Amino acid sequence: MSNLLFVASSASGGQSKSRLIAEEFVSAWRASHPGTKLIVRDLGADPVPHFAGEHLAALSATPEHRTNAQRELIAASDTLIEEVEAADTIVIAAPMYNFTIASTLKAWIDHVTRAGRTFRYAAQGPEGLLKDKKVFVVTGRGGFYSGESPMKAYDFQEPYLRTILGFLGLTDVSFIHVEGQMVSPDAAVQGVAQARQTIGTFFPAANAA
Repeated sequence: MSNLLFVASSASGGQSKSRLIAEEFVSAWRASHPGTKLIVRDLGADPVPHFAGEHLAALSATPEHRTNAQRELIAASDTLIEEVEAADTIVIAAPMYNFTIASTLKAWIDHVTRAGRTFRYAAQGPEGLLKDKKVFVVTGRGGFYSGESPMKAYDFQEPYLRTILGFLGLTDVSFIHVEGQMVSPDAAVQGVAQARQTIGTFFPAANAA
């Protein structure tokens, strides 16, 4: 049995197009991979705390010298890391806010990026320890930022996610963009349709049936 971790990060809840398409992807994945166990981490409905000085102090203290409060902070971060470690496949729904990712998703990344656990510094430089996993990122975008769009230079979403995920060893990453959501009603509908077509390319057997 394989494990799929679904991380949602939109503040829009059920109105989120990134979440809508990501959920459709998850359903298609589970249909083509029977027995997949699903774990959902909804950062919009249940955000994790932003990484602060208290978290740094807890990580810096040796385990035997941590206070009860610090142990609770570490345990909460450990849970997030364990979900990623246990996953064979990770699906991230990531809306674009101000040309980058939601702060809720950034907070989750800060918690799962831990030296000695999810990455380490070796003689050759940093090495990601979260290997042999597939990652699919579904983005929701008000405009158009991919391809030859003149707005591509404003995209600090996909480049950042590719960089930080790769830093952790997650190099098998595919993006599904839901673009044009704030351009016009027609563009929004087309953006969703295009994203659904992209999903279909990952499940050719299902389309053939």
